[in-house]
Amino acid sequence: MAKKFKSFEKLLRPDPKYKNRVVGKFINCLMYDGHKVKAQGIFYEALKAIEKKVPGVDPLEVFTKAIDNIKPIIEVRSRRVGGATYQVPVEVAGKRAQSLAFRWLIGAARKKKGRPTYLRMADEITAAYKREGEAMTMRENVHKMAEANKAFAHFAW
Repeated sequence: MAKKFKSFEKLLRPDPKYKNRVVGKFINCLMYDGHKVKAQGIFYEALKAIEKKVPGVDPLEVFTKAIDNIKPIIEVRSRRVGGATYQVPVEVAGKRAQSLAFRWLIGAARKKKGRPTYLRMADEITAAYKREGEAMTMRENVHKMAEANKAFAHFAW
């Protein structure tokens, strides 16, 4: 019998500059085609730009607060009951909430065109820090969907 899959979480290295695992994971999510140095450059330049936009606050603190603001608390999952499919609201686990926050933040930054990536990333992070922006809109939409389907919460088992 094959061995059960175990998470690579313990193999994840923190980033070299801040020694932070969350930042290391974010850089890995930002990375395209294995170009990790390029992803690190984009992230660190974005933090420099954030330092100019939000003076007096540590840019790493702005980043972590932005991620915490974007993390969803509740989401909807499809559940098939008796031939009908219901959108059932369920709580989001910690790792999934973090990965959704990363995905929404990176996706929102990549959607904006015409400027360098680090500036788009810095704009989106500062907007999320202020509870604004496209990534926050995604979170609000997920929460509204869960609120609208609250009647089907009894199907969550």
